[in-house]
Amino acid sequence: PRGASAACNAALRRSPRKRAARACVRSLRCRQALTWPSEKPVCKAELRNELFCHHRLLGICAPFQGKLTARERILLLLDPDSFDEYDMFVEHRCSDFGMDSSKNKYPGDSVVTGRGRINGRLAYVFSQRNVLCSGLVPQISLIMGPCAGGAVYSPALTDFTFMVKDTSYLFITGPDVVKSVTNEDVTQEQLGGAKTHTAVSGVAHRAFENDIDALLNLREFFNYLPLSNRDPAPVCECHDPSDRLVPELDTIVPMESTKAYDMLDIIRSIVDEREFFEIMPSYARNIVVGFARMNGRTVGIVGNQPKVASGCLDINSSVKGARFVRFCDAFNIPLITFVDVPGFLPGTAQEYGGIIRHGAKLLFAFAEATVPKITVITRKAYGGAYDVMSSKHLRGDANYAWPTAEVAVMGAKGAVQIIFRGKETDAEAEYVDKFANPFPAAMRGFVDDIIQPSTTRMRICHDLDVLASKSQTNPWKKHANIPL
Repeated sequence: PRGASAACNAALRRSPRKRAARACVRSLRCRQALTWPSEKPVCKAELRNELFCHHRLLGICAPFQGKLTARERILLLLDPDSFDEYDMFVEHRCSDFGMDSSKNKYPGDSVVTGRGRINGRLAYVFSQRNVLCSGLVPQISLIMGPCAGGAVYSPALTDFTFMVKDTSYLFITGPDVVKSVTNEDVTQEQLGGAKTHTAVSGVAHRAFENDIDALLNLREFFNYLPLSNRDPAPVCECHDPSDRLVPELDTIVPMESTKAYDMLDIIRSIVDEREFFEIMPSYARNIVVGFARMNGRTVGIVGNQPKVASGCLDINSSVKGARFVRFCDAFNIPLITFVDVPGFLPGTAQEYGGIIRHGAKLLFAFAEATVPKITVITRKAYGGAYDVMSSKHLRGDANYAWPTAEVAVMGAKGAVQIIFRGKETDAEAEYVDKFANPFPAAMRGFVDDIIQPSTTRMRICHDLDVLASKSQTNPWKKHANIPL
């Protein structure tokens, strides 16, 4: 591709893949559009060309299939020439089964560790001090092959776990052990593949098509995160005006309260450049969480999804939301919450599964958070679920309602049936007039203002500027006892 030097191509032709990659990467000046500290940004098309050149030098051509070696993955993940390897000459000490033979010993055996830079920011590759580092530095696991037995608890202890489709697996016991103990016939993919853990178990946060796709997405994701809990949320140069109006939001919520819409449309319309890095998009889809930027500043987004289960909270969505909120609070990332929640999902399955305890996790997370918290009620905000979703009662800093918002104990139909015990009455219309609007909540101070939807981005960006110096602390304690 254009941009690859003649020296690089010559090295690629005469050298094996690994040696060519090492020799050629040194000649690349592959920069990310987001630079730290702020420099003149690189055009995204230019960046893609340079990254494609980088992949060519590694001997990788699209469409890519299979797996990269450990060092190829590191070269792709980190900035060129930035990797400092630790203990690269260490060998294993096993002498059983002929392992002490010289042909079974390799320098840097078993694992490649070290430090480098991602878009100019320091990162450590492979460190298993998970518990001690939790809440101090962000920890990310990228599963790119089989991971079984006790080893699975290392990624389970990190903040985010990403997988590669069709080539990565996570399970405590493999298919053969499962077959011998329970007589179940199950494949590796069914037992612990990417689809299983991103859509069913919730163990993994996202899955990517192949090694290259995973590593490039990881570089992008890394840009949203601070390096430690002592650093503020990252801020980059923004070309999307903070006072931009979004006229389509004035009509995005249907007039019929039972009609669904996509909360992702609202989120993407408001954030910078419509860029939203969603976390766990295939699991507990009735709640949306992820990272975006507002006026260049990293923010965490939480929102109910009316397209799935009407946006009701249940066990899985409560746990998903709570873990995300606690991560953002640990690393100084402001929280923006979009509310359209008719309540907690009813039923014996939820009650027997402990919805009270699990729902309390989300309430606890929002109440405990000391980062800036901004909430926008787009439509329904009913009962206890309204309270849980970063309400004013949980120390919210700025709480807004759209004209379509309804803040009440429950919907009009259910309320009238309970009050009048099923008797024929036209009280439903009266209930709607009194409570199916945001004004009663505003009169009681539950919301700070009723805003035009098109001004939402402008109001949030202004509030984030005001709240940038927010300093709030909780009473000293060894640690809280969240209802696990």
